[in-house]
Amino acid sequence: VKQYDYPMVLNIVLHRGNIDQIDHILDMTVELNADYVELASTQYYGWSKINIDYLLPTRAQLETAERIAHEYQEKLKGNSKIIYVVPDYFEDRPKACMNGWGSIFLTIAPDGTALPCHAAAQLPGIEFPNVKDMDVNALWHESDAFNLFRGFDWMVEPCRSCPEKEKDFGGCRCQAYMMTGDARNADPVCSKSPHHAELLERVDDIGSKATWNTEQPIVFRNMKNSKKLLKEADATTAVTE
Repeated sequence: VKQYDYPMVLNIVLHRGNIDQIDHILDMTVELNADYVELASTQYYGWSKINIDYLLPTRAQLETAERIAHEYQEKLKGNSKIIYVVPDYFEDRPKACMNGWGSIFLTIAPDGTALPCHAAAQLPGIEFPNVKDMDVNALWHESDAFNLFRGFDWMVEPCRSCPEKEKDFGGCRCQAYMMTGDARNADPVCSKSPHHAELLERVDDIGSKATWNTEQPIVFRNMKNSKKLLKEADATTAVTE
């Protein structure tokens, strides 16, 4: 890439299985003469959420990786820009996910379903519009789904009265749903969330048994496992209804 005068941008996804090799990874980016390097932590949605016991680093791993990343940032300053992204679960303030629901991003699924983010389809009770039935302008401005979490009126406490709501928009709606069962709740990553302590306990519990070879086998993304998970989800939905 570099020999043709193209800029080189590398994105490396970190997880428990490779984070201890972060120094070797960064040495590789130096050899490749990368201009930009993003050390991106795994985002725990979909299959990675199912395998979180395998993938979430321990606090000790994270602290070591962060120290090494900062050392390389100083050493390579002016030659390569290194961006290190800490996993959400170890933060105390939520990310401004998608810069706010229905604010900038629009995802079109293969079947034509329009989504305000690529993970939103998991949220129950929301009928997302489809480009086969509605033009993009209408679905963006008029659909119930895209207006559901716009603005601040939908918020519950502590987000509703929080002075930071215009900066983080209450965090990630999908993360709030996955951890609390209600997408309207504050993202549990936030220390102001009543569910934050539960998140910390979960992180510590995973860390206490952290090993790449856990007793529960990793669930790979394939047709067999997809059908099994869909069947389990349908059964759960039938029970709740």
